[in-house]
Amino acid sequence: MVRENFHIRRAVKDDARLLSEISGITFLDTFKGTCTDEDMKGFIETYFNVGQVYRELEDENDFYFIGFVGDETAGYIRMKEEKNEVPTINKYKGIELKRIYVLGKYQSQKIGAKLMMFVLDFAAEKNYDLVWLGVWEHNEKAKLFYERFGFQDSGTTHPFPIGNTPQTDRWYYKLINQQ
Repeated sequence: MVRENFHIRRAVKDDARLLSEISGITFLDTFKGTCTDEDMKGFIETYFNVGQVYRELEDENDFYFIGFVGDETAGYIRMKEEKNEVPTINKYKGIELKRIYVLGKYQSQKIGAKLMMFVLDFAAEKNYDLVWLGVWEHNEKAKLFYERFGFQDSGTTHPFPIGNTPQTDRWYYKLINQQ
């Protein structure tokens, strides 16, 4: 069910604690059981701690947006203009969708789709030619989600270890404003 009272706003530095908390929750929900508990805990403590998120929010070119249903946080996205080693991706002005996560209670309610539409609209408005992202090679649900929005597998992988647990992501991309 699409929520009528869903809205998105850009995150500010005061949102660091909220983003830290939902990042840890959503990452754990998504990847629990794919690595050791120790590796998971260390990854969350390193990449989703309040200080790290705050530093990212201080960067005006690091775009965090939070999705709400009413006053409740439902999910968030993070985008940043980055370079990629994949020639198909790197030849365009691109923005990386670094994160798109929806809290469990809001999954299957089209919140992810609304966040993705926001990403694509944002990229078009900012004159990006391409949106790209990394997706875990075994996350079939996520790969299908991205493909529904026209993302293509570049055929290139990269390591994305969680602590000492090796994992591999695939680079996906979508050209913007091109049929």
